[in-house]
Order: sequence, then C-alpha cells, then structure tokens
Amino acid sequence: MTAFRFCKPSDMSREHFVEAFGDIYEHSPWVAEAVFEQGLQAEDNQIETLHLKMATVLLGADKQAQLDLINAHPDLAGRAAINGELTEASTKEQAGAGIDQCTPEEFDKFTTYNDRYKERFKFPFIMAVKGANRHQILDAFKKRLTNDGETEFETAIKEINKIAFLRLWDM
Repeated sequence: MTAFRFCKPSDMSREHFVEAFGDIYEHSPWVAEAVFEQGLQAEDNQIETLHLKMATVLLGADKQAQLDLINAHPDLAGRAAINGELTEASTKEQAGAGIDQCTPEEFDKFTTYNDRYKERFKFPFIMAVKGANRHQILDAFKKRLTNDGETEFETAIKEINKIAFLRLWDM
C-alpha cells in the first residue's frame, strides 16, 4: 500500500476533501462527496484503498450517473484540447501520450475516429492514455469501434477507474 505524499484524506474536512479529490473523476465531484459521506478511516490515507472506495462508488452508481461521467470526458485530440479547455490533468495526460504532437494526418484520424465512435456509441471514447502513445491510442480506437455498446460502456467505466487511479497516484 502507498500513502499519499502530501495529504491525509482521513484528516480532511468535507470541503477540503472534495476540493482535493473532486476532479479525480472528470468534472464529477459527486464521487468524492459520496466517499466522504461513507466516512474516512486511517486506511483511506493509502492510494489503493481510497481508489477502491471511489471506484466502488462509480460502479454502484446508476447508469445515468455513469453515462454523465463518461460524457464529462473530453475527446482525445478534440476541440477542447485545441482550444485549451481541458482540465489540468487531461492536458497532462494527453500531452504525455504525444497527442499534442500529432501530424495533420494523425489529427484527422483522431477527428474521424472520435466522430465515428460518438455516432456509434453516443458517448466519447475513453482510454487511460498514460503510458501509451498516439499510435497505440489510434489502434485502440480502430479495435474498439467493432465492439457492441454494452462492452464499450463497461470498457469506458473501467478506463475511467484506471484514469482515477493514475490521478490519485500522481498526487
């Protein structure tokens, strides 16, 4: 187990906890709020334990809340990235995968895949891109476009939980 370096979640007030952890799940502070309401213990000062609690909240949420969280995520190499409207975490994650260095042809592929994916599934493509490069992401797009809707919904939730773990780890 790994302790947070700069904070002890179990010692935080509700306000400070939600401020610190409210964007772990993209624009969805309700996850952090629900975890706080469950009560925090000393073991929640461990990244893995807190992540498990947060992931459990997401998995226990109704489909509409899950879909709303999925839809809170930006397109990879999308309009929000171009306009500088991503959260700080999303900006770092996409840049770390080299998405900000796409050639015009790669950018066109991202745009085409984003559009096809959203047309098919009615929500954005979600992938934990940390540790991946833009070529791997484009390959994942191509493969996942062949999945059925339920598989992609479940995959999006799993990827969101991976993103959350990586964001907690970065803290």
